[in-house]
Amino acid sequence: MQRLHRYLGSLLLGAALIAPVGIQAKDKNQNCPDKGYYDRDRKDCHTWDDNEDRAYRSWEEAQHKTHREFSKLKAGEQSEYWKWRHEHPDNDKDRH
Repeated sequence: MQRLHRYLGSLLLGAALIAPVGIQAKDKNQNCPDKGYYDRDRKDCHTWDDNEDRAYRSWEEAQHKTHREFSKLKAGEQSEYWKWRHEHPDNDKDRH
C-alpha cells in the first residue's frame, strides 16, 4: 500500500510540474493567427504578409545578412528582428 501511495505521489508531482509548461506554450500560440509569429519579448503577434516580408528583407540588408527564411532563424535572431521591427514601425496594422 505504501508503494502505491509513493507511486501516485510521484505521478501527481510530475503532472503538476509539466502542466504549466504545456499551458504556457498553448497561451503563446493561441492568440496568433495561422500565418503569425509570436514576439516573446514584447508578448505580441505579427502576421507574416508581404509588408512584413519587405521589412524583414530590409533588416537582413541592414544587418548584412544573407537571406534565410524567418522560420529557419534561431530564437535569438528572431528576437533581434522583432526588436528592430518595433524600432522601425510602418503603421503596423499587422500587430495583435
